[in-house]
Amino acid sequence: MGSSLSKFYDLSGQVAVVTGGAQGIGLAIATLLAEQGATAILVDRNPDADRIASALGNNSRGLAVDVRDDAAVRSAVDGIAGREGRIDILVNNVGIAPIGAAAEFGTADWDMTFAINLRAAFLFSQAAGRHMIARKYGRIVSLASQAALVALDGHVAYAASKAGIIAMSKVLALEWGPLGITVNAISPTVVNTELGREVWAGEKGRVFREKIPVGRFGEVDEIAHAVLYLVSGAAGLINGENLVIDGGYTVV
Repeated sequence: MGSSLSKFYDLSGQVAVVTGGAQGIGLAIATLLAEQGATAILVDRNPDADRIASALGNNSRGLAVDVRDDAAVRSAVDGIAGREGRIDILVNNVGIAPIGAAAEFGTADWDMTFAINLRAAFLFSQAAGRHMIARKYGRIVSLASQAALVALDGHVAYAASKAGIIAMSKVLALEWGPLGITVNAISPTVVNTELGREVWAGEKGRVFREKIPVGRFGEVDEIAHAVLYLVSGAAGLINGENLVIDGGYTVV
């Protein structure tokens, strides 16, 4: 990468918190941010998160946090800021996707989906945002979904929670933009993670891919590079946006 580009994408000295960072899309994001020089903090329920993080270098580490617990989230974020001296980047990636027909969908699954997909994103944004506000700098990116934009059968709770991510990001962008913090969302189509391949295997996946103009699902690195752009020095004027990475599915 030439010097004119590298200066924008150099994250040396920055601290990036990635929720759900020990696997799938989250790990791809954390890996790329670390490759660009950031210290990556992987918040994940995976007991091996710290070992996975240590392999990324730059003093990266893993942290086990119940993302539904507001006190635990505040304590974790304050602890990170205290130890590292700063939080520059927050990527709200953790999420679940229980599938079921709306007429029979249970309230327990509904509440859990919102607690992990939307409430946790707010808790981490609020806790990290306070530290960013104090330093007058920050980059927040939250993973939404194409399901927030178009109806997908069986995704009632998931879609609603991801639509909330987009709306929340816009409000935070409005309130925090003047304070040096940008807040954006990313809405991918199905991504070829272990879970994505399992859920969309066989005929179901084939039929869905045929509806995507480019004819395929996404790859984790494609999402990671979009995050890198939004948290980089090249994207300082992008605020309150939802970047759709779906191969054209939502334009059909």
